[in-house]
Amino acid sequence: MTVPKEEANFIEIEGVELSIEKTRARAERAGKALREQGADPHLIEALERTQEDLSTLARKLRQGTYFAVPDAQTSIEAA
Repeated sequence: MTVPKEEANFIEIEGVELSIEKTRARAERAGKALREQGADPHLIEALERTQEDLSTLARKLRQGTYFAVPDAQTSIEAA
């Protein structure tokens, strides 16, 4: 059984989105661990910025894929 092209495309996108989320969660855990260990503030801040950047990246991916309007749907063809 073959997967339709559009479904296969979104399976790939979901894989990337999942990887981003796993990395974001890992950065969050690392930041908390460093904070508990009394690490230098710049290390904690770097992980917090990375976590925010990854959240932004995931949002941009969703906006550019799931919520984007394909070009074919934005043009009006004359009859």
